[in-house]
Amino acid sequence: MIKQIFFFIMMGVTFATFFYTTRRIWLLFGFTKSFPIGNWGKRFILMMKVAIGQTKIFRKPVTGFMHALVFWGFCLILFGSVEMVIDGFTRGERRFSALGALYNALIALGDVFAAIIAVAILFFLIRRLFHGVKRFEGIEMKKKSHLDANIALSIIFILMISLLGMNAFYIALNPVDYAGVFPVSVHIASLFAGMSPDGLNTGHEINWWLHIGMICIFANILPYSKHFHVFMSIPNVFLSRLEPLGKLPTMARITTEVKMMMNPDTAFAEAPAGAENAVERFGVKDVEDVHWKNYLDSLSCTECGRCTASCPANTTGKKLSPRKIFMDLRARMKEKGSGMVKNGKDFIDNKSLLRDFITEEELWACTTCNACAKECPVNINHPTFIVDMRRYLVMEEGSAPAGIKSMLTNIENNGAPWQFSPEDRMKWAEELYINN
Repeated sequence: MIKQIFFFIMMGVTFATFFYTTRRIWLLFGFTKSFPIGNWGKRFILMMKVAIGQTKIFRKPVTGFMHALVFWGFCLILFGSVEMVIDGFTRGERRFSALGALYNALIALGDVFAAIIAVAILFFLIRRLFHGVKRFEGIEMKKKSHLDANIALSIIFILMISLLGMNAFYIALNPVDYAGVFPVSVHIASLFAGMSPDGLNTGHEINWWLHIGMICIFANILPYSKHFHVFMSIPNVFLSRLEPLGKLPTMARITTEVKMMMNPDTAFAEAPAGAENAVERFGVKDVEDVHWKNYLDSLSCTECGRCTASCPANTTGKKLSPRKIFMDLRARMKEKGSGMVKNGKDFIDNKSLLRDFITEEELWACTTCNACAKECPVNINHPTFIVDMRRYLVMEEGSAPAGIKSMLTNIENNGAPWQFSPEDRMKWAEELYINN
């Protein structure tokens, strides 16, 4: 009875803390702009291919395959975790065993994958600590980022070891009549053959409580960690842009103005109600200017560095790191978000995402080649966000590198990027003999 009361308290604290954290994040989404979505069928296929199938992660065959095994294993082990919670609430044991053959298959796969995940996580930890992988480094990768990754990997390792230990002691306690199939744990159980029933029961209790305790801790540190992608990556892929990578979204207001210029009759049309009072910021200066999908991207970022490693600007020594762009967005939303929650969207702290976090030099280094977006395993689209910040610089402040300013001036005055009169635009072709 005491154990069940303790379990209820532990679950209550876990769910309350998780609700508080996720509610705060949900409130921050309310300060962002809308982002249209649709085409649900195509999105579902994309999610199954990229998020569930882990296809993009396989571009690095060895580590990619190991990461995919960890992901698929977690999906299977989740079944057993849910069963443990139900057992804890109902004072039962192996409540889902009534499912028969399906239960045996899921438990067997979970047992095998627990061992696979433990080995894979140990490999990942050694690789991070001793191999010095270049893409794990960078100006944005502070000591806290590395510590965060190592803690999360360590917790996952403990989760798998405790799961195998719990299963092994369960088999040893019930050598003849136990529910489920355990291809790995049954061999570990043989190591405990000489232990007393009290010792086996103690071993089972320790591993059971350790496992459920680690689940509670892990669930509540995830929202403050890069491993929040465990929750966010699948929704992010489902909601990712469906347009070709090279297509940059246009600004609706500017598109309307261009159409009005091309069709003079619309200049005399009545403006929509309230349009004369509408003040719209062009592009992105701070977190209240971003779309909710941009913020979702920042929460889904795994900090794996595939984007930065593939960026031609970064590899040639420029300051741009696509990973840093979204880590900065996440950090800025966290910094300003508490003020906006208390004081509303108009809260000002005399700082901004642009310049205080992301410099102009970083933004103008981007070639919009989309290598980063192509490599991202969770379908974050970096170039569109970078272009939105450039739009603010150009359209609100008139700030741009000298070469770009010259080009924009020529387009405005001459209708072309070159410094020639419109009447001279075809002079280059005068001595060419072109057959019609």
